[in-house]
Amino acid sequence: MSIDLSLKNIWGSWFVFRKGKHSTSELQYFQYNLEKNLYKLFIDLNAGKYKHGGYRKFIVCDNKKREISVADIRDRVVHRLIYDYLNKIYDKTFIYDAWSCRLKKGLMGAIERTQTFLRCYPNSYIWKCDVKKFFDSVDQEILLGILDRKIKDKITINLIREIIRNFGSVKYGKIGMPIGNLTSQIFANIYLNELDRFVKHIMKPKEYLRYGDDFILVEKTKEKLNFFRTEIINFLKNELKLTVNTKSDKIIKPSHTLKFLGINLLPAGRILNKRSLSRATQKLNPSNISSYSGLIKKHCDEEYKKYFDWKILELF
Repeated sequence: MSIDLSLKNIWGSWFVFRKGKHSTSELQYFQYNLEKNLYKLFIDLNAGKYKHGGYRKFIVCDNKKREISVADIRDRVVHRLIYDYLNKIYDKTFIYDAWSCRLKKGLMGAIERTQTFLRCYPNSYIWKCDVKKFFDSVDQEILLGILDRKIKDKITINLIREIIRNFGSVKYGKIGMPIGNLTSQIFANIYLNELDRFVKHIMKPKEYLRYGDDFILVEKTKEKLNFFRTEIINFLKNELKLTVNTKSDKIIKPSHTLKFLGINLLPAGRILNKRSLSRATQKLNPSNISSYSGLIKKHCDEEYKKYFDWKILELF
């Protein structure tokens, strides 16, 4: 199936992209000549002349320092085209317990699913881990090889190749994907789907869940889980050119508190970790009170709920 590069579909991608965006000078400038800009994009895409522009980069320091890369609006409309195209093809191939960047999934669903595992296997062992610098480490040749298995249309794969090849270090070959691209979300799930399928269909642990590049395995014995751990680390290294983050590489029992996705999880309950609590308090403002209030009241003890209520009062 080839990607739909019709003018109608490009307009549709524009409207989806535009929805919910704050008005900026860049957005206003693009909209001023909107019909001309989208028609030019239509001509370039269908003539095979489309070239991805550069990125505006900035650093954010949230729970860790990250470089965010933002493409031009023209390119972000193309990202939406590609994302919707790939999502239709690949989402049905993803395992149930891949929870990031998918419709009707998400962070809260992943947290609740993880706690279900803890309740079902209270005497089990859990291996928690994540990939070290995942977006900086994605091998573009491997990613394109994975995409080549399903996408046979030359125009489509060339367009995807233009997006992928436009970014990354060339020191050790073309490596990396931009944090901030919509396409990077679907590319990440496609890349790590290789890991998911290896774990679910070859290793076959009692339970497995992945959110982004964070994942857990559940098994009844520590010996078997250690065996899985070794095999998966080797698979990541040999097949995907990825390494695990040694700081988060841990095997624990559910009763010892699983620190996963910003939450401290136990079979009988959960609580936000100190870092997440601090971030929620620091970022609190009148426009996000309802969002943070629901999070705090669902995951925090009574002492912090009272403290949070006082922080709300201080805003008014």
